[in-house]
Amino acid sequence: MPTATLALHKTKIDLAEKIRTAVISILNQQLADGFDLYSQTKHAHWNVKGPHFIALHELFDKIAGELPEFIDELAERITTLGGTANGTTRMSASASKLPEYPAELTDGADHLRALIDRWAAYAGTTRAAINKTDDAGDKTTADLFTQISGTIDKNLWFLEAHVQSKH
Repeated sequence: MPTATLALHKTKIDLAEKIRTAVISILNQQLADGFDLYSQTKHAHWNVKGPHFIALHELFDKIAGELPEFIDELAERITTLGGTANGTTRMSASASKLPEYPAELTDGADHLRALIDRWAAYAGTTRAAINKTDDAGDKTTADLFTQISGTIDKNLWFLEAHVQSKH
């Protein structure tokens, strides 16, 4: 069920209401996807098995642990612009565009492939959000997404390095 768009709160920020409304929508989508990515990565962390268990268990925990800071920054930017951050688990679950995580996975390689797909999707939507918010006229939010993008790309590299080879 989509979350209703609420009226904007008054602010002296000099971005037109139309711009703020558009940017808040983009931010809320990334917020939902970020919450979902966090929970999916923690799911993999808790359920990974196999010969590389400890390395993957620790990696999944480390990269998941970087997402709450970004989630908080996205939510705070939403409210800074006069919007309402759609920040409950249920709101995120209903709004997320990430594919559902396969609950039956246990093998480390299978978790890696599933997480690579999801982190890559989030990297792509974050990069798109940079362009959309910049085009809308909100360079501050575009900069926030740029900062997030670098860390998402780095963590995607950490995941992909486990499945890449010269072959």
